[in-house]
Amino acid sequence: MRDVSRQLNRDTAPDVSRAASCDADRDADRDADRDAGPGASRDMNALIGGHDVLLVTLDTLRYDVAAELAAAGRTPTLTHHLPGGRWERRHTPGSFTYAAHAAFLAGFLPTPAGPGPHPRLFAARFAGSESTGDGTWVFDAADLPAGLGKAGYHTVCVGGVGFFNKLTPLGSALPALFAESHWTPECGVTDPASLENQIAQVERVMARQPADRRLFMLVNVAALHQPNWFYRAGATRAGGDSRDTHAAALEYVDRYIGRLFDLMRRPCLVIICSDHGTAYDDDGHTGHRIGHEVVWTVPYGEFLLT
Repeated sequence: MRDVSRQLNRDTAPDVSRAASCDADRDADRDADRDAGPGASRDMNALIGGHDVLLVTLDTLRYDVAAELAAAGRTPTLTHHLPGGRWERRHTPGSFTYAAHAAFLAGFLPTPAGPGPHPRLFAARFAGSESTGDGTWVFDAADLPAGLGKAGYHTVCVGGVGFFNKLTPLGSALPALFAESHWTPECGVTDPASLENQIAQVERVMARQPADRRLFMLVNVAALHQPNWFYRAGATRAGGDSRDTHAAALEYVDRYIGRLFDLMRRPCLVIICSDHGTAYDDDGHTGHRIGHEVVWTVPYGEFLLT
């Protein structure tokens, strides 16, 4: 496996075994978040410095598909962790991966779909910000990884889609914001086991993470992005991708994402969301980078692992 990686610490470390799932721990996580339902605000100033932060972007995931599968019990791992067992409906700041992640990593996460104001979790310091509230963690840097790095965090990116592949200057721009970054073709959109491969990389990162240093990690999950036809039994390359194969890809993610949560140290704030949706012949549209409801509306959740 070829790992296109950039690390400040180049020491190698052996793989560690998967952390076992523990229902009691997950119940404690839910109890800790019981009062922080969808749309609830957090005091990030009380969390930063004492919690790791995991940002998971489910690249291209549609809100309607995520909500339908959650309601039907088809994504039990995700719904177990989400406050109230449901996704929050939000609007993304970008209609494709690069734009959305550039905004996320400047502190502009998806905005709640209802009327505001909506104070942000993170914000760069600048005069006149109307979305910086008392609970917002304010940083003096151009981007969130740099701000958290100044606060003592080690910052890591495990990429998925092409904007994280570091094979071109554009594909290197987002990973370059982090102290350590990883991408392999096996983590990309064409590998049906992409999330499993990404989790294996996360496991290696966690094995060498110093116990006395906090961590900020971005995992960009590629599995939902086109092509995703191979996640639905009976689908073919010739038949292509569809809303149904997109849903099957989310079921694949749900089968493995619990392992990612198990690998995280406690306490950890998890932010999990889509960067944008995608169209499957919706009003004649296919794909994203368009101003359509299925693209701008994304699922969002946040919770504590304790």
